[in-house]
Amino acid sequence: MSIAAVAGVTGTVPALPSLPTQATAPSSGSGFANVLSGVDQLQQMQSTADGLAVQAVTGQLDDVHTYTIAAAQASLAIELTAAVRNQAVSAFDEIMRMQA
Repeated sequence: MSIAAVAGVTGTVPALPSLPTQATAPSSGSGFANVLSGVDQLQQMQSTADGLAVQAVTGQLDDVHTYTIAAAQASLAIELTAAVRNQAVSAFDEIMRMQA
């Protein structure tokens, strides 16, 4: 049973984008396209949360829990993206410090 069914939450809230489970080398440059797709999903989640916030403030949203869940998901996705970016930059810096 899902949390939405237990809590009685209605409306659609986008799911967090899934991360790859194994590091594999892309064969034709599709890896970068997947990264851009993830960024697009992140932007879509933020837009959904922003739209629900406007509806909540103007009184058009009956269930404020929908906004709260969407905002929390967008926030978590942004934090995860920033953490992954920071780790990638740190790894790149470490590689650049290596001596040949």
